[in-house]
Amino acid sequence: MKAIIIDQPGPVENMYWGEAPMPEPGPGQVLIRVHATSVNRADTLQRQGLYPPPPGESPIMGLEVAGIVESTGENAQQWKPGDRVFALLAGGGYAEYVTVHESLVMPIPNKLHFEEAAGIAEVFLTAYQAICWLGKFQKGETALVHAGASGVGTAAIQLVKILGGKSIVTVGTQQKLDFCKKLGADFGINYTQENFAEKVRDYTQHKGANLIIDFIAGSYYEQNFKAIAVDGRWVVLALLGGRKSEEFDFGKLLGKRVQIMGSTLRSRSLAYKAELIQDFSDQFMQAFENNRLSPVIDQIWPIERVAEAHHYLENNQNMGKVILKVQ
Repeated sequence: MKAIIIDQPGPVENMYWGEAPMPEPGPGQVLIRVHATSVNRADTLQRQGLYPPPPGESPIMGLEVAGIVESTGENAQQWKPGDRVFALLAGGGYAEYVTVHESLVMPIPNKLHFEEAAGIAEVFLTAYQAICWLGKFQKGETALVHAGASGVGTAAIQLVKILGGKSIVTVGTQQKLDFCKKLGADFGINYTQENFAEKVRDYTQHKGANLIIDFIAGSYYEQNFKAIAVDGRWVVLALLGGRKSEEFDFGKLLGKRVQIMGSTLRSRSLAYKAELIQDFSDQFMQAFENNRLSPVIDQIWPIERVAEAHHYLENNQNMGKVILKVQ
């Protein structure tokens, strides 16, 4: 089969569409013929050698796919050849075929194309984990979502609304601000022009945000603590603004009784991810059928143009998901 190969970590020019071994489904696994995959921030980091795959997982990039079940392994009973599915992966998505445990596979909603379905798993499950499992978000609460126009940000905006809460987003351009408000964000802040902590305090009548979904971490520490409410939950999902902060003060943590949690999804156990998928599917899969939830697709590129797609994401040009069409 063909896949995106990286002989040496580095710039986008190091990627090429070349030959790779054909995977075979093991016990409990399915083989998916990939129609589309997506570009996630983790892929750009892996390409640079900064985020290696978990031990035993495929070295090929790609954390989600949509396609058709080609065959099944021993004892795999949930799916059959010909089923239209999308799946959460620990790697291997930038390829014509991929194997994955059957419990990490979901049916494509009838109204969605492969390219749309390829934009669901990673961002919606990441957002759901942060908002519901870790953040314990409740109806009537307010969530501050950084990087609101990112893939996870667009999923978080929709989930907060469907859960009966309000979302405040931070973005870097007026275009992204307008985009997020159209998607359903209740309030938006251009962080290049305004102090987001002050704006959050004003919007919430000085109560602060009950939940912060944070992709920035270090450089946002001081403003996040000013913006968060008493008994607030703060979920760190990425470190785009650095991994350290000289301003960290345990006194503030105690004073506001803040819970800070860090989380990734890729390295979680199979059992954890399977339970997360089942829980999410039970609560929200029907919402994709009735248009209450939708994957937000910005660009669709043929996989041979993966270098351009990586450039696009790394330059923060995207508003929603960047999809790679495989076949």
